[in-house]
Amino acid sequence: MSEPLSRRTAGTVYVPAPRVTGLVELLDRLDRAVATALSPITSAEGVSRDGWRVLLMLARGGGRSMGEIASHTALPAPTATRVVDRLVASGMAFRNTDPVDRRRVLVHLAAGGREVVERVCRRVERGAGDVIGGSHTVERAQLADLLEALAVRN
Repeated sequence: MSEPLSRRTAGTVYVPAPRVTGLVELLDRLDRAVATALSPITSAEGVSRDGWRVLLMLARGGGRSMGEIASHTALPAPTATRVVDRLVASGMAFRNTDPVDRRRVLVHLAAGGREVVERVCRRVERGAGDVIGGSHTVERAQLADLLEALAVRN
């Protein structure tokens, strides 16, 4: 445990444990690397990073409410609505009334959106394969499992 601020020597800076900052720094670097790799690919498809997150969510199947989309993407509801509006306008998604609750509207992946997801995923998989090896290595499967475990806890 660190000393209270009043007991520290003037001019010293609190430095967190190296193991924790190491992981946080690696995750931050990974986030930036993914954004750097994805940005030109998704931009070429006419999709923002937020739009890409929505497309991936919709690609998992089933219709999603705007509340689910906003929650999953951590976007404010008005921003999520604008992102979905753009995806609908570009033919990548469509809205339908929920058959169970006619008051709700669900967003679905359109054929154009599925094609974009498939193209982007193929390109990213090829690039990742160049960096971390073939798509079916034990290490890659372990990495995917660990990242999924981190994502689920959040």
